[in-house]
Amino acid sequence: MASKLFSPKTFSILFILLPLVIATLQLSFADSSDPTVAVSPETICKSTQDPSYCKSVLPNRNASVFDYGRSVILKSLLQARKFSNTVDTYLQSRSTLSVTTVRALEDCQLLAGLNVDCLQASYETVNKTTVSLPSSEVDDVQTMLSAVLTNQQTCLDGVETTASDSSIKNGLSGKLLNDTKLHGVSLALFSKGWVPIKKISSQPKRKHPKFRNGRLPLKMSSQKRAIYESARRRKLLQTSDEVAVTVYDIVVVSKDGSGNFTDITSAVTAAPSNLNASDGYFLIYVTADVYEEYVSIPKGKSYLLMIGDGINQTIITGNRSVDDGYTTFNSATFAVVAPGFVAVNITFRNTAGAIKHQAVALRSGADLSTFYSCSFEGYQDTLYTHSFRQFYRECDIYGTVDFIFGNAAVVLQNCNIYPRLPLSGQFNTITAQGRTDPNQNTGTSIHNAIIKAADDLAANGGTTQTYLGRPWKQYSTTVFMQSFMDSLINPAGWHEWSGTFALSTLYYAEYNNSGPGSDTTNRVTWDGYHVIDATDAATFTVSTFLQADDWLPQTGVPYTDGLI
Repeated sequence: MASKLFSPKTFSILFILLPLVIATLQLSFADSSDPTVAVSPETICKSTQDPSYCKSVLPNRNASVFDYGRSVILKSLLQARKFSNTVDTYLQSRSTLSVTTVRALEDCQLLAGLNVDCLQASYETVNKTTVSLPSSEVDDVQTMLSAVLTNQQTCLDGVETTASDSSIKNGLSGKLLNDTKLHGVSLALFSKGWVPIKKISSQPKRKHPKFRNGRLPLKMSSQKRAIYESARRRKLLQTSDEVAVTVYDIVVVSKDGSGNFTDITSAVTAAPSNLNASDGYFLIYVTADVYEEYVSIPKGKSYLLMIGDGINQTIITGNRSVDDGYTTFNSATFAVVAPGFVAVNITFRNTAGAIKHQAVALRSGADLSTFYSCSFEGYQDTLYTHSFRQFYRECDIYGTVDFIFGNAAVVLQNCNIYPRLPLSGQFNTITAQGRTDPNQNTGTSIHNAIIKAADDLAANGGTTQTYLGRPWKQYSTTVFMQSFMDSLINPAGWHEWSGTFALSTLYYAEYNNSGPGSDTTNRVTWDGYHVIDATDAATFTVSTFLQADDWLPQTGVPYTDGLI
């Protein structure tokens, strides 16, 4: 029998078939092993949410995940430019459009421009390397690609809910949905090819700029030096001798005319463009007063440091709302998209009231933005942590429905959270996190907070139900850790958005909280809800979730890097 089975003819056939067998095995196992191995589009697309669509946008040849990733990110960039041009074309006819449509288009114009920037920077980063990237660059690109999807969703939400011109609504909605699928493939393939590299401890970290022990790099007048020294004596700038905050220049905003400007917007306009971290901050000192203005810090005004005279002393206030025809996005009293922004000792307020529904006090879509000893006051949608990486320390946040919301990677640490009295028949939800894609590195982490009823809610006798959050989007991600929860928190803890939407795909977690509202015995039983241990909780700490050790020290703001 043996001689017949292994005849010379049989060996010849096996020799011919062997390369085909090996190739088949390579294709079968490459997807879970070596990312440098060339595989088919069908194989690589298995890791995406829509494999059929993914295959349609990839080159029809075998390639590595790195090659596929570079190819599709370039396609995303080209498509983002086309969409930006489309929005610009619509806005050229703004005189024939409704006010609400123009506002929605202006949001999309801003967001489309940011997407082009993010995709251009992402493509340049992945195109300069044949395989791997340093961990800091991996984090940067994943953050930018995550923000692209958030910007798409924000534009779509605004168009569908605010724009009243049906032809534009219908024309843009389809483009937005198709482009979002393309950008989702870019993020998925980047995550598959590059993101695991950040787990390698040997990767170099981002280098810190060399600060000059707090000294001003430019010659300053005695008045500006006095202001600077005053700022150093405030809560900020409590840094070590090795790393201290450097200030590039200083201007003063004072309504009485004693400073350089009487309004904040003029000071922002006067700031230099495109500062780097090593240049130091452009410090805008805003004296105690009530500033009734809408402030927007555009992308070019990077590394601004805005310091007020304290909570309820320096107040920036407005009253725009969705009920008055604004999108949620452009209802913000104060908005910032410029990277490296720091605010200290300021109250941001929206006075539209509960009756006006969505009305944002502050919106941040600024990467590496930091808020220290600030207050955010509103009702529904008070604090819009829109996108990128953000940190809040020792802040007060007041609101009713979804009043901490957005899709940033954000940690709120040592903050006071005050649910207020909502409209009759409403319940309070502290968070509404908006993650739309499993590959985004976004989520809301609330660490060592104090959650108590605001005075108006406390006086109401506790009849209003208050929940930790509800899932705004499919992959909503929120964690409460080591926080005090007073008795106002409903025993279920969390509330659904609509029926069973997102209950199995969300990630909601609690770790080692205290207070009468922290008992998890009667919490929801959703698949996506977890009571986690210290190992899992460490994933959502400042150093891990935000890579904060790379950038927070330069702000001078204190922080706890891990669990307490």
